[in-house]
Amino acid sequence: MENLASKVVLVTGGAQGLGQAISTTLAAAGATVLIGDIQEEKALAVVREIGNAGGKAAFVRLDLSDEKNVAAVIEDISRTYGSLDALINNAGIDFTKPILELTVSEWDAAMNVNLRGPFLTSKFALPVMAKKNAGHIINVISTASLRAWSEASVYHATKWGLRGFTQALFTEARRFNIKVTGLIAGGMRTPFLLDRFPDLDQTKLQDPQNVANKIKHLLLDDTDTVVPEILVLPLQETSWP
Repeated sequence: MENLASKVVLVTGGAQGLGQAISTTLAAAGATVLIGDIQEEKALAVVREIGNAGGKAAFVRLDLSDEKNVAAVIEDISRTYGSLDALINNAGIDFTKPILELTVSEWDAAMNVNLRGPFLTSKFALPVMAKKNAGHIINVISTASLRAWSEASVYHATKWGLRGFTQALFTEARRFNIKVTGLIAGGMRTPFLLDRFPDLDQTKLQDPQNVANKIKHLLLDDTDTVVPEILVLPLQETSWP
């Protein structure tokens, strides 16, 4: 397979940052990209960008904290496009504060988006993919699933959990010939980091486009080989390993 033409891909959190890079990259490779997000204006801007470049994309309002919404979105994708070939669970949030200041509602919000969200999207996407006996789910994790630092307790909890969920999902999905990959990404030059930590040395961060390209290459592999986990780091990142 030389490109992703005829493939339908749902990218959660596709309105900005890494999600935007993933969406534009996969669309340029021929995929029909569905940008699942709650940030409608930003998502529509990405849809227009893709359209202006000759690609195919659409916005779908996806609230990962709402089980009924997630189920309805996946059902609508299946009905409208006839399939869902790939799911990229990219959306993520964080609250950077000490445990003593972290509220229960903030903890729950991060759990809903970062961990419960990928569970819901995968749960409802699997039956759709199983009908074609094919598909690929890629969960964007983080080096926060491999180490820990201060004032990021809920982010670490969700990412360690997501890594474990991804490994379990891999063992279950392969019985339907569906691939599952955990992509562990190091620091990127995205709003997720830079809006909160503007003084970061950007030379030690990677271009999100590089990570998006890795995802494209994973999806382009139509062999019976799977990459269960991949670590993608900035070459000059000194905090890991």
